[in-house]
Amino acid sequence: MFARIITCGALLAALALSGCSPREVPGPWLGEVTVVAAPAGPGSQYPHLAGGGQVPIVLSWLEAQPGGGVALQHATWRDGNWSSPATVATGTDWFVNWADFPSVVPVTATTWLAHWLQQRTENVYAYDVRLSASGDGGRNWSQPITPHDDGTPTEHGFVTILEDGGRALAVWLDGRHTGGGHDHEGAHGAPGAMTLRAASIGPDGRVTGTDEEIDSRTCDCCQTDAALTSEGPVVVYRDRGDDEVRDVALVRLQGGRWSAPVAVHPDGWKIDACPVNGPAVAARGRTVVVAWFTAPDRPRVRVAFSADAGRTFSAPVEVASGDALGRVDVVLLDDDRAVVSWLRQGPAGAEILAQPFDRSAATGTAVVVAGASVQRSTGFPQMASDGDGLLFAWTDSGEPPRLRTAYATLR
Repeated sequence: MFARIITCGALLAALALSGCSPREVPGPWLGEVTVVAAPAGPGSQYPHLAGGGQVPIVLSWLEAQPGGGVALQHATWRDGNWSSPATVATGTDWFVNWADFPSVVPVTATTWLAHWLQQRTENVYAYDVRLSASGDGGRNWSQPITPHDDGTPTEHGFVTILEDGGRALAVWLDGRHTGGGHDHEGAHGAPGAMTLRAASIGPDGRVTGTDEEIDSRTCDCCQTDAALTSEGPVVVYRDRGDDEVRDVALVRLQGGRWSAPVAVHPDGWKIDACPVNGPAVAARGRTVVVAWFTAPDRPRVRVAFSADAGRTFSAPVEVASGDALGRVDVVLLDDDRAVVSWLRQGPAGAEILAQPFDRSAATGTAVVVAGASVQRSTGFPQMASDGDGLLFAWTDSGEPPRLRTAYATLR
């Protein structure tokens, strides 16, 4: 299933498969996509990639345990290979979901933060965020804590962790006002709305101060993402208007205060349910790039740039439409090109694609990274850059599922 890897010598075939528009510039922007032996075994799924630049790239995932339950494991990218896997924590009472998956994030070279979701007994959709810190680069981990103190038997999840001035910032969707009883397919009707909240986390893994509400009404089950600009952190998420328009929004943290939400683009996607398809963001200096899925008229993947640290955005560039399934990721390269990855329904099945863009158009043809599946067990494919190339991670949704990774050199 995952054997469909294309090389630059097959770019014309990739162009035909991906439905690229005439404006796209053909060219060998990416070398051969080569499968790299993943550090995970059978029963591994839901990868997360974090780091790069001044910190190592860390791959994390969930792996089923022989005696029951799951383990949150991680490995580091070193000299073209993955290190041996290591375990953060294990549990038999974790909330495991295809769209809301754990992470291990290197905040600095030595201070890392991990998160997972722990089930409560009151309801299947009642669970808490659990955070654990490491001060030695992932070798030892602190006792877990919960960053929210509401104590309600409701959903808390879709966590993003990032570095903020040497400390960690955790952002999550918080259901304390919903009254519980939601599900992860986006059915609503609870008394209140899902909110977006954040908390600062010290190097010991403990909350410094109290958690803070950023947005009082958000989409229930779409991933959040965040990046650090030269003016502070930015967070992207799917907002939710009173009229059920669910467009992607961005907030900035500057001077200790969160800004009002800014729509990345007014798509006007009105949907009375959660699409479970969140945005992705990357930043360098004052440049911010956001990629997202939307479907106001037909399914689309879009990307837009900001030159002022997320205050305003250029008109979006159409990445794909029609057969686009979303599940996006984005990486900002050193030359300010943005590489977007997404899942689409191809002629022979689902495929993971990647393509570079500048502020106005594609700068290379779409490359098929791997064959995939539209099943939920495929999860959300991940992408990261080590400066010289791109790393990809996804779940092979066979029986049993298994983590896969690949690498390609940038040109």
